[in-house]
Amino acid sequence: QVRLVESGGGLVHPGGSLRLSCAASGRIIRINRMGWYRQAPGKERELVATFDIGRNIRYSDSVQGRFTISRNRAQDTVYLQMNSLKSEDTAVYYCNVNVGTTEVRDYWGQGTQVTVSS
Repeated sequence: QVRLVESGGGLVHPGGSLRLSCAASGRIIRINRMGWYRQAPGKERELVATFDIGRNIRYSDSVQGRFTISRNRAQDTVYLQMNSLKSEDTAVYYCNVNVGTTEVRDYWGQGTQVTVSS
């Protein structure tokens, strides 16, 4: 079992910044992919940013150039630095990790609310 603990959400004005953190703990044999998704009211959950075992980083077009994903390998922690926030970034942000070798599983965090409003 893997546990994900997220932090860093909140209320920010347009143009502001926030930093999200997600710490993974438990039985982690290998992290294949780790990153962030978000879900706005009335919309489907969508990818924000992820990195994979090959150190490839993927960003959604809507956050490219404004958000930066990073990782502390030693602590199995991933961060999302969000700059130049817009009202359309308002959503619940979920941490996701894909772990395992012969048996692969996805785990999700509980979600953290990010609200961008004046």
